[in-house]
Amino acid sequence: MNTDKYKVGNSNSIFRTLGASNHTDKDRQNEDFYATDPIAAELLLKEEKFSHNIWECACGQKHLSGVFEKHGYNVRSSDLVDRCGNEVFDFLSIENQSWNGDIVTNPPYRYALEFVYKALSVIPEGNKVAMFLKVQFMEGKERKALFTRFPPKNIYVSSSRILCAKNAEFEKMRAGGGSAVAYAWYVWEKGFKGNTIVKWMN
Repeated sequence: MNTDKYKVGNSNSIFRTLGASNHTDKDRQNEDFYATDPIAAELLLKEEKFSHNIWECACGQKHLSGVFEKHGYNVRSSDLVDRCGNEVFDFLSIENQSWNGDIVTNPPYRYALEFVYKALSVIPEGNKVAMFLKVQFMEGKERKALFTRFPPKNIYVSSSRILCAKNAEFEKMRAGGGSAVAYAWYVWEKGFKGNTIVKWMN
């Protein structure tokens, strides 16, 4: 398993600025482990219904997976690192694999675009990909190309800040003033060709 492209400081990566974070390279967690507050999954489930099978392909410590499991979904959890008994492999490197279900995750910041394309490539028509990404993910020519080819069906903007904490240190982050980043759920339905609807949650 090649994890070099996930590591900070790889100046040769053409994806260096994709989904770029407001953290400096010096401050970033080595495997891009920024845990998502489970409230993000709860809010998503108030807006969207998913198939019984959900793949959380950047699961960290299962902060999102645990919510889906609690709501009765059959959840597959994988990541580059085993932090919770999850499957261990590089999602971006899988080949000849399909997933009969939906994919829901908060991908590594700088590889968000790659994660969207890969996720859409492994699910069947009519199934969903939901990614928890920064609002600013809507910017940029490369993201425009994605949205033109594969328009999200819905984008749910969080009207209050949801935490994505380095190494899952939520209390430390709250003590430091919380989050300065605005996030949204981007939801694709494979095959959808209509206009994207933007909504607000919480």
